[in-house]
Amino acid sequence: MALALFDLDNTLLSGDSDHLWGEFLVEQGVVDGDHYKRENDRFYQEYQEGRLDIHEFLAFSLRPLHENELEQLQVWRKAFIYQMIDPIISQASRDLLQKHRQAGDLLAIITATNSFITGPIAKHLGVDHLLATEPEMINGYYTGGVSGVPCYQDGKVTRLNSWMASNGQDLTGSWFYSDSHNDLPLLQLVDNPVAVDPDEVLQKEALLKGWPVISLSNITK
Repeated sequence: MALALFDLDNTLLSGDSDHLWGEFLVEQGVVDGDHYKRENDRFYQEYQEGRLDIHEFLAFSLRPLHENELEQLQVWRKAFIYQMIDPIISQASRDLLQKHRQAGDLLAIITATNSFITGPIAKHLGVDHLLATEPEMINGYYTGGVSGVPCYQDGKVTRLNSWMASNGQDLTGSWFYSDSHNDLPLLQLVDNPVAVDPDEVLQKEALLKGWPVISLSNITK
């Protein structure tokens, strides 16, 4: 049984769930619209450019979890997935997941986006295993902090190694699908790295190393 790993944002999804969640909060009037949108866009650009300070971003993005009741957050999240996530799940993504299921692989999503957002998305895609950045929760309330290592860049490798040790898995025959050069640390470790609708840096690296380049997007570029 080989491990098949999938990045989520701009890979299995034709968009970025973390950034879209911020836009959704603005649209719902949950956060200060103009300021939050500017910061949300800034962080997203910094991510794309590979210079994101993940701890600064998480202090920003996890604050609404701390400032609102869990029950209300869950109501918003349900609407968010229906309105903004369902439309950006392509049939190609569903087909790829099914291909690996039929091959007997063990499927896991590994994403920098926090598990409050991505947990239901993983279930919606039928993927049982999720490695994501974990918002800290104490006594049933989100603190606005992070629990453990953020699942970002080298942190994905750290989190995956820990998960594999706990679950008796290794990278023999493994796959990893990603769109982002931020995932190069993990792409370089697996047996079968695949670039999905890659950014410019990853596109060049994939061509240089002969990695497959595919598209799963349902968005015309």
